[in-house]
Amino acid sequence: MDRHAGGKLLPVELPVARNSWVRLIKTSYKNLDNRKGAAMLARFRFLRIGVTILGTALPAMGQAENTATPADGHTIHVTAPHVVDGKVMGPYHHYCKVLSPEPVIECLCYRSSDPGARLEQVEYIIAKSITRTGAVSLTDWNKNWHDHKQEIATGRVQVLDLPPDKAKEVADLVATTDGIIFHVWSHDDKVPNGKVIIAQSVGHVNLTEAELRKGAEETPASKVSNK
Repeated sequence: MDRHAGGKLLPVELPVARNSWVRLIKTSYKNLDNRKGAAMLARFRFLRIGVTILGTALPAMGQAENTATPADGHTIHVTAPHVVDGKVMGPYHHYCKVLSPEPVIECLCYRSSDPGARLEQVEYIIAKSITRTGAVSLTDWNKNWHDHKQEIATGRVQVLDLPPDKAKEVADLVATTDGIIFHVWSHDDKVPNGKVIIAQSVGHVNLTEAELRKGAEETPASKVSNK
């Protein structure tokens, strides 16, 4: 087996040098039938190749375990139903990661919390201080976006796996954001059909221009100052 040093895997040190393997095999089987000896030699060569691959791959795997990737950190667990092509579906399990403090949040959405569940949606959660200061027009906002403060107020959003005080902190932060949902693989389709649907929150309410602009004042800092 491999040895460990400082948490890292070290290559296997074999008691017999690689070049000695062939000599050992030839010596052991020199009096056997040529065909049988050749077959055994092929097996040992295959074994030698396998050990070489493992000796190279295992240390690399150990190093990879310590390397952060963009897939890490989707640990905020939230459930909420969505409207997909006019039909209420879910609730979807959102696994979310904060990308920047405004906030900008990325959520991977699944129909269940099963480890084998497939990714069906991606939701981007963006601070109203960004979406409502010229980045999104009123027409596009009403068509594609939704207000998380309004959605949370319906009681349909649940923050899971956290104590109540921490769950409230998450909900208060998300209430200062808007969301847009990309539905990429419908549950009933065997394969993705190549069409992306913009899903909506249940109970979405269209805004006026004044309401859209007013919402830009809702920030994490403003919620703290109002307490």
